[in-house]
Amino acid sequence: MNTLPFSRLNTPSLARPISIAVAIALGVTAYPALSQSSGEPPSSVVDGNTPNKNAGLETITVTAQKRVQNLQEVPVAVTAFTGDEMAESVVKDVYDLRVNVPALGAFQSQSATNSSFSIRGIGTSSQNFGLESSVGLYVDGVYRPRQNSLINNLVDIAAVEVLRGPQGTLFGKNTASGAVLVRSQAPTHDNDGFIEATIGNYGLLNIAAAKSFSAIEDVLAFRVTGFNSERDGIVDDVYLGDNVMNDRNRWGARIQALYTPSDDISLRIIADKGKIDEICCAALTQLSNAKINPEGMPGTDLLLSGPLFGATLFDERSLTARVTAVSRLPISKMDDEGISAELNWQLNEELTLVSVSAYRAFDSIDIIDTDFSDADLFYTTNDAEQSSFSQELRVDYTSENMNAIVGLYYFEQDIDLRYIIDTQSQFGTFFDVAILPQLLASPLAPVLNGLNQLSELSGGTIAPLAQGASADFRFPHLAQQEHQSYALFGQIDYRVSPSLTVTAGLRYTDEEKDLKTTFEELDPNGNQIDYANFSEAGTALGNIGAALNSGQSPSAADLAAIAPLQRTGWGFPFIGSTTSPRPDILPPTLEDDQITGTLKLSYQPSNDSLYYASYSTGYKSGGTNTDRLAFISSLPADDPRQLNPVFDAEKSHAFELGLKRDINDYDFRINAALHYTTIEDFQANTYTGNGFNLQNAGDIETYGTEIEITWLPADNWQINFAYAYTKAEFDSFERGNCWVAYTWHTGIQDPGQENPSDPNPYCDRSGDRIGSEPEHYAMINVKRDIVLGDGIYSYLQVDYSYTGDMYLDSSNDPYKFQEDYTLMNVRFFINFEEYDTDLIIWGRNVLDEDYINGSDFDVPIQEGKLMAYASEPVTFGLTVKKRF
Repeated sequence: MNTLPFSRLNTPSLARPISIAVAIALGVTAYPALSQSSGEPPSSVVDGNTPNKNAGLETITVTAQKRVQNLQEVPVAVTAFTGDEMAESVVKDVYDLRVNVPALGAFQSQSATNSSFSIRGIGTSSQNFGLESSVGLYVDGVYRPRQNSLINNLVDIAAVEVLRGPQGTLFGKNTASGAVLVRSQAPTHDNDGFIEATIGNYGLLNIAAAKSFSAIEDVLAFRVTGFNSERDGIVDDVYLGDNVMNDRNRWGARIQALYTPSDDISLRIIADKGKIDEICCAALTQLSNAKINPEGMPGTDLLLSGPLFGATLFDERSLTARVTAVSRLPISKMDDEGISAELNWQLNEELTLVSVSAYRAFDSIDIIDTDFSDADLFYTTNDAEQSSFSQELRVDYTSENMNAIVGLYYFEQDIDLRYIIDTQSQFGTFFDVAILPQLLASPLAPVLNGLNQLSELSGGTIAPLAQGASADFRFPHLAQQEHQSYALFGQIDYRVSPSLTVTAGLRYTDEEKDLKTTFEELDPNGNQIDYANFSEAGTALGNIGAALNSGQSPSAADLAAIAPLQRTGWGFPFIGSTTSPRPDILPPTLEDDQITGTLKLSYQPSNDSLYYASYSTGYKSGGTNTDRLAFISSLPADDPRQLNPVFDAEKSHAFELGLKRDINDYDFRINAALHYTTIEDFQANTYTGNGFNLQNAGDIETYGTEIEITWLPADNWQINFAYAYTKAEFDSFERGNCWVAYTWHTGIQDPGQENPSDPNPYCDRSGDRIGSEPEHYAMINVKRDIVLGDGIYSYLQVDYSYTGDMYLDSSNDPYKFQEDYTLMNVRFFINFEEYDTDLIIWGRNVLDEDYINGSDFDVPIQEGKLMAYASEPVTFGLTVKKRF
């Protein structure tokens, strides 16, 4: 047995004492300012060197309703950040925003190109290409159909807005729970630009730069942006190297042109490209199955760590030590590119024509050691290509008492996915020691033993039972989708009185999808495996035995019936759906049309107060599960007991009450919302250990409250606080996933089991919590301006966040429960006015909190074992930004 030396697992973090000392010294916590301008000193300075109190609460402008508005006048729950705020907070990517936005979930799972986003408990994993997002992602007004395309570094960004609640009217389908809007910096005629460098621990080196060029004064300007990001990994492999997994290796570039031939016309063209090529992502042991379970079954860790395999054995300590061992490092590559054109034409004082056209392409390839050990069992290759074209055309109308938007939208995309499972050199041995003994103790034993007995009876003329599984078998499936969508939408804001505004909007969407998923099971020669029918084989064995005893030759039909058992590979169906045959999914064209809309009432008694009530709807498309599902071969494909691979559209209905209030005498701002949302035909996607159980769960409901506060209590102080309570649970979900790990270890059956007397893979999850969603989330930051000298503006800020307990998937397996945890970030910012240069000393997760990064999973074909994805440890560094 190979075991990891305990000294590796018990080595204390050198950063922890330092982190605790810093925390005690500071004694406060913090969260990035929502509106403080970055890189600039406060608006007034006393005696030339003492920073004065911020000049009141800043006005924050957003585009949540597709026009520029003051955040405090928008009847939508929005959290907004400027690009400078994110740069000062050392926000690298969209995952870092999660810490700063109440009710937003964002985490990375099995690869750098797999991500999950949720808002108010409603979200979608990107690990199945048949799914579309519940959170709409938009960059410069262009919809990103694959969530993964937004995970690259956020560089040269003007603003990010997170809209909570359904946005089905203005932003269309796939915004059932909200939307994230990213706006990049536009070209200017000031020839402005910057260069920025960041260094940090784990070999972090980020370089970014941007520059605007005025080609024709006030008519034509260009902007070029580029970045490169490198960092060592944060996870060790005991044999393949230290700090090799979860590294950073990504770059991106953006070229823009802004053409303004007159005051009434502007045309902005953006071309961008980004690449990721990383060793990601490390799955670490959360729960080992190195034991004999109550049913007398040995866990696979016992088998794999034995002399037959010599694999390295880990327990839960590897999760905090961030160490593992795999037979091949995970490869994760992404290539994202596109071009867009936005035309704004002011037709007259009231009407503006807006056109946004875009083409995007997103290719990714992930190669993962799917047994997550250094045994040579099997690995998967996930190769996907996606391309899309979108066109939005709208007219914006503005008058004294009314604002209106009417528009048309067209979207088309093609998706091609090739997903392949390959068995490795030790897979046959694994089958012999882990699977075959169970089969020889099952009702199949007479057939398996009977063939060997018959071989002996024939003197070897009839071949014996072949090996059930071995190396170099392939299990590919190919998923293809062609998709077209059309929409007509409109929204009107009508001011009934100086203080009362009614908003009404509708959107009609019509879409069509042609989908096809084909499955193959191939032997080492590339031939389709011919699986045995055990009922027919049993009958044939009897007939052959009788023929031999009577001195007759067996019939060709009987010999053909047992032939599959005489060829290597007959045992793959008994390993699980991962390697089981299943029929192709060839549904007819899926056609759907939906009407979504919104109705809002806004009451603004003064410029400092807004109260609103809203009802909004949203939806996202249906489709097919592109994964290899469990299939009951003894039943017809259309039998209702089969899990249907085709799922229907998901529809959301949300009610919200909100207030936005500025108390200027106290420099105090509070924005709050109460919300209640129901989802019909929720598209649940939960990993079973052998594939994703993707289906319409039934209905879910979420409700809760969100509060965001900004307070300037005294000169040179700023405090921000945010809190979200989100209750998200299944109202009905009759065929959800069952407990796996807990039942294996304890022998206790899931109380939701659909058929307790004869257990099957499905359990009633009605009333259970949605996975990966905490009920409570809070964050606070405290910022203190510090005097260093003339022409130097500086501050110290500490961010602190609390994440409540949660189940890590929707099976609510008791072993998949994560306790609450807290995170602390610290930064010291200095701006040298004379040189227009920023210096930021920063630390993230300075208390070195250990937690699971969003999800865990049952390990394929290793029942009772749980693995989870590593969170980032203490990171710290120095950022220098020079503007010119």
